[in-house]
Amino acid sequence: MKVERFLIGIISTNCYLAINEETKQTVVIDPAASPSSLLNHIKSEGLTIEAILLTHGHFDHTMGLDGFLKEYDVPVYVHEGDKEILADPGFNLSSSYTSGFTFSDAKYLHGGETLSFAGYDFQVLHTPGHTPGGCCYYVRSEGVLFSGDTLFAGSVGRSDFPGSSGSDLIRSIREKLLPLPDDTQVYPGHMGETTIGQERGFNPFL
Repeated sequence: MKVERFLIGIISTNCYLAINEETKQTVVIDPAASPSSLLNHIKSEGLTIEAILLTHGHFDHTMGLDGFLKEYDVPVYVHEGDKEILADPGFNLSSSYTSGFTFSDAKYLHGGETLSFAGYDFQVLHTPGHTPGGCCYYVRSEGVLFSGDTLFAGSVGRSDFPGSSGSDLIRSIREKLLPLPDDTQVYPGHMGETTIGQERGFNPFL
């Protein structure tokens, strides 16, 4: 798997392309925006978008959905716990920064599923805390975790938003993420990448 990171959107969110280099099949994780530069890159590389995975429903991870779906008729997945967040501009925080954004055409996850796209199995780990439906996507075969705003390099997600819970967040990380292998590469929703071993050993919040 080739992972490409694009820093996009008004809060500098990491949008990832998870690419099968042999087939060019690709999964998009957290389309914070849909700038022409990113869409042109996808086209110039001959990538085939198969699905969009959302780690949670906050606007800074979702506002590119409309632009992507105009170009690619693919399913969008999010945990059912964030259905209300996606539907409410106040809850997803978009009304604080923009004229408001909502999305209602997602396929809802329960946690524990395995989504198979681009030749890879994305295991859905429900990690509530930052939002009720926050989740991470783990690709065991590649040793890759897309952690959204649950776990960062040297930090954890904020828990001062509506629906957030600091205790749930720490429990989610300790129970769902820290048991993963040390060399698991972590691709978070903001800032740089890290590994599970690095965070288990040195993250001051854990």
